Amino acid sequence: MENGDKIILDLCGGTGAWSKPYKDAGYDVRVVTLPEYDVRKSYVQSACIRLKPYGILVAPPCTMFSLARTKARYPRDLQEGMECVRACLNIIWTCQEIKQETRRKTTNLKFWALENPARSLLKNFLGEPPFVFTPWEFGDGYKKDTAIWGNFNHPKKTYFGAGDKLKKFDRLKTKEIHPEFYGKLTRQERRAITPKGFAEAFFDSNR
Repeated sequence: MENGDKIILDLCGGTGAWSKPYKDAGYDVRVVTLPEYDVRKSYVQSACIRLKPYGILVAPPCTMFSLARTKARYPRDLQEGMECVRACLNIIWTCQEIKQETRRKTTNLKFWALENPARSLLKNFLGEPPFVFTPWEFGDGYKKDTAIWGNFNHPKKTYFGAGDKLKKFDRLKTKEIHPEFYGKLTRQERRAITPKGFAEAFFDSNR
């Protein structure tokens, strides 16, 4: 199967940063995200399932799950937060429920991965994440502990023992966090974008 025949779904993908390495490598990448596509809508879910994707990446909004949400104007609504997570998981599960030969030991979905902040109430629903990273471990100069759930090959971390460098990462200039979106997105929104180093390492481990 050629890369162009392999469909990658990037659910709640925003800028498409996580799936960009796949797109650059010639995969058929479909970024399904607001405001054009609401993954909670049944017709959007059905369309995604009919594509029979090769791999699925998921980055649901973390607003209601984040433990940093301490000064919000509105109360935490976990039911609202889980609506999107449930919708994405429904796509993932349904894509793997297709009937197949009994002797086959894998499903049609090569991999799937769901991302959210590590300090999050989502672990109360999905359990402890099998993989946790911070951007500096993949060469991006800032710190943001991130959890990944799913069925995927763990990307290889390239940087360890940052030590005193963490102080520098915490004070990273605003312009240096995804500078291509500086002036277009807020600092918080840019910090939410999948870091380039991790995206490339994930691609290398899950082709």
